[in-house]
Amino acid sequence: MNTTQKSAFDYKKYRAFPIFDMFQRQWPDQQIKQAPRWCSEDLRDGNQALINPLSVEQKTEFFQLLVNIGFKEIVVGFPSASQPDFDFVRLLIEQALIPEDVIISVLTPAREEFIERSFAALKGARQAIVHLYNSTSKIQREQVFKMDRQGIIRLAVKGAEIMQCCADKQSETVWTFEYTPESFTATEPEYALEICNAVGDVWQPTVERPIIFNLPSTVENTTANLYADRIEWFSRHINNRQGIILSVHTHNDRGCAVASAEMALLAGAQRVEGTLLGNGERTGNADLMVMAMNLYSQGIDPELDFSAMNTVVETVSSLNQISLHPRHPYAGELVFSAFSGSHQDAIKKCLNAYQPGESWNVAYLPIDPTDIGRNYQEVVRINSQSGKGGVAYVIEQALGLQLPRWLQSEFRHIVQYQAEKKGCEILPDELVELYKACYLQKDNVYELLNFKIQHNRQDNVQACIVTPEGEKIISGKGDGALAAFINALQVYLGRNIEIVNYDEHAMSSGTDAEAVCYIRLDDNGRLKTGIACDNDIISASMNAVLGCL
Repeated sequence: MNTTQKSAFDYKKYRAFPIFDMFQRQWPDQQIKQAPRWCSEDLRDGNQALINPLSVEQKTEFFQLLVNIGFKEIVVGFPSASQPDFDFVRLLIEQALIPEDVIISVLTPAREEFIERSFAALKGARQAIVHLYNSTSKIQREQVFKMDRQGIIRLAVKGAEIMQCCADKQSETVWTFEYTPESFTATEPEYALEICNAVGDVWQPTVERPIIFNLPSTVENTTANLYADRIEWFSRHINNRQGIILSVHTHNDRGCAVASAEMALLAGAQRVEGTLLGNGERTGNADLMVMAMNLYSQGIDPELDFSAMNTVVETVSSLNQISLHPRHPYAGELVFSAFSGSHQDAIKKCLNAYQPGESWNVAYLPIDPTDIGRNYQEVVRINSQSGKGGVAYVIEQALGLQLPRWLQSEFRHIVQYQAEKKGCEILPDELVELYKACYLQKDNVYELLNFKIQHNRQDNVQACIVTPEGEKIISGKGDGALAAFINALQVYLGRNIEIVNYDEHAMSSGTDAEAVCYIRLDDNGRLKTGIACDNDIISASMNAVLGCL
């Protein structure tokens, strides 16, 4: 960097967000124990953030996905500002595409013609939410609308009155009213409370017919704990609290939208607006999938079903024309994958110990990947950073072979060399082929044709083997058939051969189960490995020895 030239990166132009004085806050001691009311904003907030907004057909497909996942409140658009949105709302109503337990919602600014247009779009709906908003922050009042505090309150109250009048004219619909003091976090807390109370005085909520006050971080401008302080303070002081559903709508400008929404629930919020995979203006909204899966991972029913996660990701990514980051929580391609050797070893051991029906407790995996349609084969992936545990896990999953630790270490070095040579990940099929090439598909110089054993004080073995010189009969004795066979080979070859490592296991259960034998020999100071399978373990061990040679 040219040190003589002043950098444009100037932190001094910014001011710290003012601290909100909150005494005896209670939210840090609370715990989320149940799912909130979820409200999907994909078809409105997410849609208006797209380069190419969704068509009516695409919205219909997206709406069906949201219904299938389990959303009961779905914002379907901004019908007063967009003809496609208006047409989509009419399509849902006229073609009876809205399930009885699902409530659609529309957004409208506090202007008479927009409100009336919104109610026209909802004509004939069984039930609906009409969401009124106007911006309330100091900067918006003074620099955008050129209005004082009372002027902004009058605007909101007038909008609330018009909504009440329109609803009375369409009494066949069960209406729920929602109001948002937009830019809530940049609005003086006492003023946000005052304007909401004024709107509440018009709508007169009851426990049986509550209204929704939605408190957004329209632009995330502070830490999540300060947002929670504001939510708790508002919850304590709003009039007629029993008739209020307190809702939050967080944005991700500081990367904390999910954390802010979760802390808001601790602070008294009952409802969360957001989108799937966090799509929305600028850096996006709270990701409702992540929030729901966070609850799921704590043993709480999220009341949303993401068991077909791949379908959700493919559909949302396709419709929004936005690719998903491979590290996206829960949904990303790599979130359940481990390349690190120590991580792979821990995962392998935990998965081997886990029994279905037990509480999930597997290192590095916060949830069971199979719960959302993934599989364990995707978990352990092999590159030059991988360890012996990961390599062994892939081989076991593919071939049913439980490699002993000494063989894991040996094969891991072969795999690491190949990965470094290749310069990228080694896929499972490639790893299996490498293993077969190293240990199972060698052109053996020696081959066992038959053998017989006599049991006296020691075992005597006579074996017929194929050698470079043709078929040979070899004989030996020892404490056990394998020791006798090794003795026979020592006599025939005229050199010292000793077993350094020996392991075996059955490939399946039953009297005719095939067994696999792993042997490492010290052949005159050189370590050699052989592996063989057979229905007879003695035949397998002899063939493994010959494989070493």
